Amino acid sequence: QVQLVESGGGLVEAGGSLRLSCVASGTRFSLNSMGWFRQTPGKQRELVATINGSGRTNYGDSVKGRFTISRDNAKNTMYLQMNRLKPEDTGVYYCALDRSTVWSLPVDYWGQGTQVTVSS
Repeated sequence: QVQLVESGGGLVEAGGSLRLSCVASGTRFSLNSMGWFRQTPGKQRELVATINGSGRTNYGDSVKGRFTISRDNAKNTMYLQMNRLKPEDTGVYYCALDRSTVWSLPVDYWGQGTQVTVSS
């Protein structure tokens, strides 16, 4: 059974930084593509960033240059370093796993989400 557990969310002032982590279990992590999505009330879940099994990354336009996605296959862990945070970055951030080495939708597994709140 694949499980994804996020951590690292919290409350931060605008301009600050946070690092999210997602630990995966029950899967051959190095062969999977991973991603971060976020959702705010009344809006659809939005892609933040993805990283393939090879390490190739892709970012949503709103976070390019501020967020960095990475992975440590030895630890079965994916990270999202979020810098220069803005109030509009507020939302629940979800870890996502695609069983293929190249990212594609639909998502195969979701984490439970972690809240990020950026105050102005």
